[in-house]
Amino acid sequence: MFRSSRLRLTFTYSLITFVVIVVLIVSVRVTLERSLYSEQKNELLRAADNVAEAQAYQNQHPNAAIDENRYYMNTNDRLFFYVFDSKKNLLYFMRASSRIEATVLDKINSGELLNGEPEILRRYNDNGSVTQVMVLHRRILISDEELLVYTGKEVTAMYSGLRKATYALIFIGLMALAVTTGIGYVMAGRAIVPLKEAYDRQKQFAADASHELRTPLAVVMSSADLLLSDPTIQDPFLREILGDLKDEVKKMSKLVGDLLMVARSDNNALKVKIQKLDLGELLEQTVRMMTPLAEKKGVILSGKDLRKVTISGDEQKIKQLILILVDNAVKYTESGGHVLVKLEDADEDSAVFSVQDNGIGIAPEDQEKIFERFYRVDKARSREMGGNGLGLSIATEILRLHNGKISVESQPNVGTKFTVELKTQLRARNST
Repeated sequence: MFRSSRLRLTFTYSLITFVVIVVLIVSVRVTLERSLYSEQKNELLRAADNVAEAQAYQNQHPNAAIDENRYYMNTNDRLFFYVFDSKKNLLYFMRASSRIEATVLDKINSGELLNGEPEILRRYNDNGSVTQVMVLHRRILISDEELLVYTGKEVTAMYSGLRKATYALIFIGLMALAVTTGIGYVMAGRAIVPLKEAYDRQKQFAADASHELRTPLAVVMSSADLLLSDPTIQDPFLREILGDLKDEVKKMSKLVGDLLMVARSDNNALKVKIQKLDLGELLEQTVRMMTPLAEKKGVILSGKDLRKVTISGDEQKIKQLILILVDNAVKYTESGGHVLVKLEDADEDSAVFSVQDNGIGIAPEDQEKIFERFYRVDKARSREMGGNGLGLSIATEILRLHNGKISVESQPNVGTKFTVELKTQLRARNST
């Protein structure tokens, strides 16, 4: 139990760390990408302004010698531009690389570029690599003439660097996750130590108290029986009190027995005596034994297909398992309801039986918890009916000792069905 708790704590801590790392990596990646995009956009805008200034100077001084530096000042070898008039006639240009020029011109001629917003073009090369180009379109008015300026730049190296930086962040994040998971596992272990010590003390107390309470309870029961058999006690009120006393002692004895079994299972002291059993006969015996109690409550208890099926198991514990399920079904079924005990299926490997009622049912959120110790769906009602929340946990422990399985299907106010699978062949073993 504590091992699984430790693993759950470690998993939760690792999951939180993983989410934080993912958010951090995504945030850094988005920030870097936006910064890179913004920087390149500004550079292309400045290049377009330089081209416009050079073209305006040329219009004002038509006889001046063309200074090509005016067209690409503050640029580098990866930058290019094309200038068209309003009729799409090419006026000036600084050509893009031959590898990407066709792709760039196709995009320019398509007319899909938005004014003032750069777009990244991707060209897939024969060797499988990708060339990325950022192209920006601006409409500029010079001397009442509209010019179309397209500036661009190859940004493959920059985005490749961004990608490598992302891979590095992911690697660092995985290393950090591994380290923090290890630290979380150690810290979870340290946090559970005092809980485990307290739990061990609680288990020891339950075992000691159960042993110590059995003797005085037996004495009280014997005393009550002796007083009830005394012919001198004829007062109805006193005899009623003695009867109530016996009933309460029986309930207390059952609780002490359950606690003792739980304590033994915790200490790996439960033993099973494996022998051949007739499951159908055990089910039928339980139905006969519980029928008077069911009739007293106004519940119909019946068996179906209780044929002879041989299984391997501890007779007393299998009886206790069946009794727990049938008793719960009768207990939580209203007067006029029906409880059915049925032998579902049997083969060479396993036998399956079910206990089904049309009682109050179990809510979906409670169905996974009902097998936990001391868990009661309706605590007030469980106390009223004598429940202590140990029955199904004991049934689960019995099935664990027999390598069996139990499942539940239930709907509130419709009914509940418990299905149990037991092995037909089982070797004798102790609780481990």
